[in-house]
Amino acid sequence: MGLYSFQAHFGIGKYLLFAAGMGIGLVFWCVAEPVAYYTNFSGTPLNVEAYTPEAASMAMGATLFHWGLHPWAVYGVVGLALAFFAYNKGLPLTIRSAFYPLLGEKVWGPIGHAIDVVAVLATIFGLSTSLGLGAIQAAAGLDFAFGVKNTITTQMVVIVVIAMITLLSVVRGLDKGVKTLSNINMAIAALLLLFVVFASSFTNFLGHFSAILGSYAENLISLSNWVGREDANWYQGWTVFYWAWWVSWSPFVGLFIACISKGRTVREFMIGVLLVPTLVSAIWMAAFGGAALDQVQNHIGQLSNGIGDVSLALFQMLENLPFVRVTTLLAVTLVLVFFITSADSGALVVDYITAGGKVDSPASQRAMWAVLQCVTASVLLYGGGEEVLTSLQAGAVSMGLPFTVILLFMCVGLF
Repeated sequence: MGLYSFQAHFGIGKYLLFAAGMGIGLVFWCVAEPVAYYTNFSGTPLNVEAYTPEAASMAMGATLFHWGLHPWAVYGVVGLALAFFAYNKGLPLTIRSAFYPLLGEKVWGPIGHAIDVVAVLATIFGLSTSLGLGAIQAAAGLDFAFGVKNTITTQMVVIVVIAMITLLSVVRGLDKGVKTLSNINMAIAALLLLFVVFASSFTNFLGHFSAILGSYAENLISLSNWVGREDANWYQGWTVFYWAWWVSWSPFVGLFIACISKGRTVREFMIGVLLVPTLVSAIWMAAFGGAALDQVQNHIGQLSNGIGDVSLALFQMLENLPFVRVTTLLAVTLVLVFFITSADSGALVVDYITAGGKVDSPASQRAMWAVLQCVTASVLLYGGGEEVLTSLQAGAVSMGLPFTVILLFMCVGLF
């Protein structure tokens, strides 16, 4: 039974390896983040001078720093631990199993319950942050393209509609639900990526791709070192948030990775988890972030005046390319489908953990978790007021720290 989840649906799990680990966040920040770093929207990485060639290079490298090896290393720890103890040791596919070498039979008691509860809370808050960002960007896109006002009411309506579609996906099951959504997601993402690459400049894309990998390699150590930094405001506002977000997502993504990794060696597992997603992130950021930086540097469009609203940054970049209404609609659709996929698959993972690793729980139970995620995202959005992004970030950070402690012990147990 433990292998049913995604081993029998390898096509779903293979794509969700990317969708779960990147998803809404990658679409939301692919333009806003590099432009913010270049223009000193809220500090610059390593205090480089804004609007300089050095700032452009650093903006791309620092963006990949947040979406490259570091998040996937966190996911890899959880995925490897779950896969090893489930497939090699025959334990349930749940977080507490990784603590068996440390706690023995106590993992089936209150301590194990507490570990799984923290994992569930981390997953819910991490996913709710992404769902909140998705609602903000979808509403911003509807406002930008069709004049639908981007208000808290619009954002709530988006969440309600998506929650209803998510429930339908849950009821339809893996094959007709998540699998269909995953295929739609893959097609839209690939189409939008190819359009941006060729509509902006394929030659420029190749240059940006080379530059982002070079800058990433050059600045990886300095950006990873938090001691003696002079850009505390920047890394506390950006890097700390991302660190907590990745940690809070790690039970969710780690379980998906574990489900599709039976039969792999540890070396194959780590190479696949670390290098392939980092390469995909580099391609995505080089296309969207690179096109946006080109527009800013050449004083084209609204982005050349700096970022006013981060949720609009992607659409402001697309505005300067052909077929703006079509591409904006594609981008909004991509965000919404990512929203549904994340909510549905996140509910599945939380259901696994709360059911002690069982995968045959009723659909109504998964539906309950899907609704809870959407409700949590709504509360964070509504309670955030004008500081809604701060509210969403706080939701992720609040559970990132306690689960980090669990991650550290998980490393010891795996070793």
